[in-house]
Amino acid sequence: MEVLEVKALLKIRSFEKGFDEQAYVRIYNTCFRDYDDIRSMTLDELRGMEEFMSFSTDGVLIAEWNGEIAGMVNAYVDKQREEPKGFIQSLAVLPEFRGKGIATRLVEKAIESLRQRGMKTAEAWAQTDRKTCMCVFESFGFKQARVGSVMKKIVTNIPSNTGENNSVKMRQIRPKNDDDILLANRLDNEAFKEHFNYRPRSLEETKHMLSGLPFFKQQDGYFAILDDQPVGYVIVGIDAELNEEKKVKYGWILDIGVLQPYRRMGIGMSLMLAGLQWIRLKHMDEAWLYVDDLNPTGAFRLYAKLDFEVAKKNLAYQL
Repeated sequence: MEVLEVKALLKIRSFEKGFDEQAYVRIYNTCFRDYDDIRSMTLDELRGMEEFMSFSTDGVLIAEWNGEIAGMVNAYVDKQREEPKGFIQSLAVLPEFRGKGIATRLVEKAIESLRQRGMKTAEAWAQTDRKTCMCVFESFGFKQARVGSVMKKIVTNIPSNTGENNSVKMRQIRPKNDDDILLANRLDNEAFKEHFNYRPRSLEETKHMLSGLPFFKQQDGYFAILDDQPVGYVIVGIDAELNEEKKVKYGWILDIGVLQPYRRMGIGMSLMLAGLQWIRLKHMDEAWLYVDDLNPTGAFRLYAKLDFEVAKKNLAYQL
């Protein structure tokens, strides 16, 4: 096991597969359970996440204080991304070990780890109510690069005549059908190619997005068809375990995209209404989603028109 640092009572070391999974789950569940949109994960779910190309424990660092597990951070390198940008994720210190400078040392080691693997840019994020995380990142010279929103809407009354395209048809996505997986992959990559942090999504990732997301046992999706041509899609889901843990009834707009030539034609609105109807018919109270505030399609304005309101703000930092 490689030891990266020993300083006084603090030791920061690499995650050891087959040994540290329980520690990862315990830290994650303890430190993120008060987020509205995050719930406890199980060991099996962590193992399931490791099957995704967009998650890996290869860059996870574990902090120990006097031999006790104290915190972690993930210095994540996306092997499918061409640009040399790495990500600092899941920065967490257990409450009883806070105030000892552990988070600062974890971030320092995460930056070093990314640089050693050839990354020129490090990106991190923090919700605006997580002042300690913001201060730690800013102390290293991280600058705000982007602002995103977590948005929510009550779905008891879904509006109509809000600019939807009445000529568009919805076709349910068949998540196990190879042709539909290929089509969803093409639409997704074409619709998002000019977006912040875009990189092409593989067919395997699209397959997981449609039916294999570890936290969403209930999922569905629709293609938007205009003049017999597929021009967009929406993916929706319900995390029953989150709803049970938080004592809420949330449904999620997980992904939505419209091809560039067909924007400003009410197709995004039609897709959103289809997604909201699905969530309402599942007897949920609220619909939630994430959006980049500077989304080039104007998605934030679309959601506001549907009476979505901001629940939280997320800051993306870069160094």
